[in-house]
Amino acid sequence: MKRGSIGVVVLAMVMALAIVVPGAEKGAATQDGKCLKIGVVSFRKIIQDCKRNAKYRQEFTAEGDKMEAELAKLSAEIDRDKASLRTLKLGSGDYSNLMKELFEKRGQFQAKQEYFKQLMDMRQQTVLEQLFKDVVKATAEVAKEKGFDLVLEKSEPEQPNDIGTQKVLYSAGCEDITDAVLTKVDANSP
Repeated sequence: MKRGSIGVVVLAMVMALAIVVPGAEKGAATQDGKCLKIGVVSFRKIIQDCKRNAKYRQEFTAEGDKMEAELAKLSAEIDRDKASLRTLKLGSGDYSNLMKELFEKRGQFQAKQEYFKQLMDMRQQTVLEQLFKDVVKATAEVAKEKGFDLVLEKSEPEQPNDIGTQKVLYSAGCEDITDAVLTKVDANSP
């Protein structure tokens, strides 16, 4: 399900709850009169603040630095070859050989640069997907422990254009379980 679709589903659920019992001050009620216990959680805060994400950021930075060093070394070789090329006679055998090496190194540089970018993007996506699954699992566990019927995502928008993805605009009376979920995610981290 796409991000916008999830927001529409959540909004429809909230609207349906408001229609069932108009004017309900604390929680929403079902048709049988039972009040739903609703909680909210900030996925963004958990992802940003969890220990596992800090560990991964540190690992990614170290790996990125290693990759940058490899690219810098290759770039320096390319620069040296360019300088050497200027000292050779145009059209000579040495000039042609060095020109060929220079183009091969440029190709290697571009290929490695693209490979490193794709590799880091893939690793980051894998880490975020697993972390997201763990946050969902921890949220369900905390919700069950606290007796919640429904938990909504409530991250604050970071930029004005994020408001369209905002799922909860107001949540008075709803317990925020973000810290409890964060604690559980950190406790279950490998």
